[in-house]
Amino acid sequence: MSAETRGQLRKLLRTRAVLHGDFVLSSGRRSSYYLDARRVTLSAAGAALIGDAFLDALSDLDLEAVAGLAIGADPIVASIAAAAGRSGRDIDGLIVRKERKEHGAGRRIEGPWREELRVAVVEDTLTTGASSLQAAQAVEEEGGKVVIVCALIDREQGAREAIEKAGYPFRTLFRASELIDP
Repeated sequence: MSAETRGQLRKLLRTRAVLHGDFVLSSGRRSSYYLDARRVTLSAAGAALIGDAFLDALSDLDLEAVAGLAIGADPIVASIAAAAGRSGRDIDGLIVRKERKEHGAGRRIEGPWREELRVAVVEDTLTTGASSLQAAQAVEEEGGKVVIVCALIDREQGAREAIEKAGYPFRTLFRASELIDP
């Protein structure tokens, strides 16, 4: 991503998403800080930056779609799809449900899904990587190909190692240390 986009996004994340206190993470671990990326991914200022930053970070890959586990990835998926549309790239957005729907069409993956799609799994903040691995598994079970897992923020607490151990390439736009350290 351009230095300007990176700087603007980093500033938004540092000022809006970094909370200090005593928090329990989804992994069950305790932390003195919490990275609430939705304060940026769902903001007017952040949405455009997020879409452009992810699209740039994934520009060297042959992708047809981006997907992520509801709910943290939803605004990122939408921002990337919108940015792709503006730039003339054909990259669709997909939302992966935690559980298959019990009614209607019974889908686990929502959006313009078809088998053999080349997909980047995206996420807002990763600690252990479990949510991204769950999304990747769902994509592959439905007949897609996961090309990469890409996070907005890596908390640097094992996600990269878990994702790479599962056989997926991994990228992150920011490491937690870039946002919480001065």
